[in-house]
Amino acid sequence: MDQPVPTTPIRKLLKWVMALLSIGVFVALCALGNWQVQRLHWKENLLAQIEERMSAAPISINAMADLSQSGENIDYRSVVLTGTYDHSKEVFYYNTNDGVVGWNVFTPLKTDEGKIVMVNRGFIPDRFKQAKTRMQGQLTGTQTIEGLGRIPQDGKPNSFMPENDIAANIFFWKDHAAMAAKIGLSLDEVYPFFVDAGKSSIPGGYPQGGTTRISFPNSHLQYAITWYGLAVALVLVSGVYFWTNRRRKLQSDA
Repeated sequence: MDQPVPTTPIRKLLKWVMALLSIGVFVALCALGNWQVQRLHWKENLLAQIEERMSAAPISINAMADLSQSGENIDYRSVVLTGTYDHSKEVFYYNTNDGVVGWNVFTPLKTDEGKIVMVNRGFIPDRFKQAKTRMQGQLTGTQTIEGLGRIPQDGKPNSFMPENDIAANIFFWKDHAAMAAKIGLSLDEVYPFFVDAGKSSIPGGYPQGGTTRISFPNSHLQYAITWYGLAVALVLVSGVYFWTNRRRKLQSDA
């Protein structure tokens, strides 16, 4: 049996519903595109600020501490410090470098100012985790390090990341307080940030400094083009739909 033809009032109602839905979806798509453009500008500004902080002349560790205390962003800020490493208290952060599985070695350094800073000395392949396999790189005496200040993470980045195994000295995320506690220090005894050591000539080659990753996915332009493209496609499809229905009506009235 043939389906009954909708009455004229129902057809008109359907057209209005379709029109309102199309307008609503069009507005939403444009809003999403605008949001991605805003995110694009924010990301570009962030990258520019990081580049500026990295290329600036290194400041002292105390100057960085003052900036941090005042609320200024010291992430990726160039810093220079002098002190002595305590290699007996290394902390290991699981990482990869150029596809090689290994660790970043965090070592407490007692600065000339008498306070401790956790220095990320750099990457070592897993086979060099034992200190006896890289004794040449266990620098003794007073050392001067140039590097980048790094803000500790507030918490585990996501639910998929494993918990830190503090007892086994294995860290999957950079828990500043836990790292300090692991080596018997309170937060009052350490600077409230890490320092990533820059690239330098280390006897034996490890730890390999200068491996700080500056990776910020920036696909906002592609996303914006996608949303705007969908909005344009919606306009075209809706225009064809309503034009076709209008022509049919004119033909039926003729």
